[in-house]
Amino acid sequence: MKYYSLNSKAPKTSFKNAVIKGIAPDKGLYFPELITPLPQSFFDHIDDLSFQEIAFKAIHQFVHPDIPDAVLKQIIDETLSFDFPLEKINEKISVLELFHGPTMAFKDVGARFMARCLGYFNQDNTNEVTVLVATSGDTGGAVANGFLGVKGVNVVILYPSGKVSDIQEKQLTTLGKNIKALEVNGTFDDCQAMVKRAFLDEELTSKMQLTSANSINVARWLPQMFYFMFAYRQLHNSHKNIVFSVPSGNFGNICAGMMAQQLGLPVKHFIASNNENKIVTDYLQTQAYTPKPSIQTISNAMDVGDPSNFIRIQEIYKNNFELLKDNLSGYSFTDEETKDALKEIYNEFSYVADPHGAVGYLGAKAYLENNKEVHCVFLETAHPTKFLDVVEETIGENIELPEQILKVMVKKKKSLKIELYSQFKDFLLK
Repeated sequence: MKYYSLNSKAPKTSFKNAVIKGIAPDKGLYFPELITPLPQSFFDHIDDLSFQEIAFKAIHQFVHPDIPDAVLKQIIDETLSFDFPLEKINEKISVLELFHGPTMAFKDVGARFMARCLGYFNQDNTNEVTVLVATSGDTGGAVANGFLGVKGVNVVILYPSGKVSDIQEKQLTTLGKNIKALEVNGTFDDCQAMVKRAFLDEELTSKMQLTSANSINVARWLPQMFYFMFAYRQLHNSHKNIVFSVPSGNFGNICAGMMAQQLGLPVKHFIASNNENKIVTDYLQTQAYTPKPSIQTISNAMDVGDPSNFIRIQEIYKNNFELLKDNLSGYSFTDEETKDALKEIYNEFSYVADPHGAVGYLGAKAYLENNKEVHCVFLETAHPTKFLDVVEETIGENIELPEQILKVMVKKKKSLKIELYSQFKDFLLK
């Protein structure tokens, strides 16, 4: 498989090089040159396949020949070492739980897959790779855990001070070893801007190999296709018109779902469920894409004012607005509406959601108002205890802390506070 830059000013490259570089020389995101649909028999007999077998079939064309089949199977086995249960909320809505991994967030899969790919590519390389990642919440912890101890790889995580939950902060600041955390006086957009600027800084790139572990990296982004296929396997015998409501921030997850659809997965429609950072929701109504400074909300992992992966979505639909709008709806919700949804899900269905999942639930409800014939699956992207204060106060109940959270809460935070790009650059150079 070859990958091309969406800026169209860089040569095509391999999966290996796309992973190691993270972003193209012309600063564009990489996109696969060809998407070959899987045979219909794959979906007809998906019940006969394990999650690992489904993942292998889904990702194989995108990594071949750079990763041998035996190595790919091992990477997938290590990546998918936990479950992805689907729970029924009511007759029209189900929830796919993506928080059963080591950091209890959906990003565990992409981070673990990418870390193992990069470890394989770097096994005989004497040069170190520095992974840069900006996080609005869960990405940092997932990347830190996924890359911990990987030979020849250093990880630098930038996160906005005071804008991630206490548990999220602990998960990305307490591991040590090859993981370093920078606490930025600003927003997620400021963190992301610093990372993007570093890739443009020739003084840095001439002295060190930089790559990204955000969903702009193909090895972080593409494995998220698995979720949608896992949900389909569990649901297709009872429901034919399946719609996914995806809590959306940087739009990597929903974009991966659309890639699964390109592979032939029978998905009727996608819903981009936004908090008050509603750039794409507004775009679908006005056809004007206008990035804005991010707004802080209780669903902080979605506090993104300029979603990086939306350009990939536009590429999937060949920049055809009407074609995209036929397949994607967008809704946005306030913090108060999100809290009301948390209470409703708990009181009516005895289910404890997190704020991001609650936004996904609201998107599903909104779509169902005018589309009665479908079944909506919303993605529960993080365990509710990662947002303990908000969830417990809202539903009026205490939540038992799982083992993954208890382990990290007793550890000591270690981070360096910065405000300016020059400080970030100095840190990297030293």
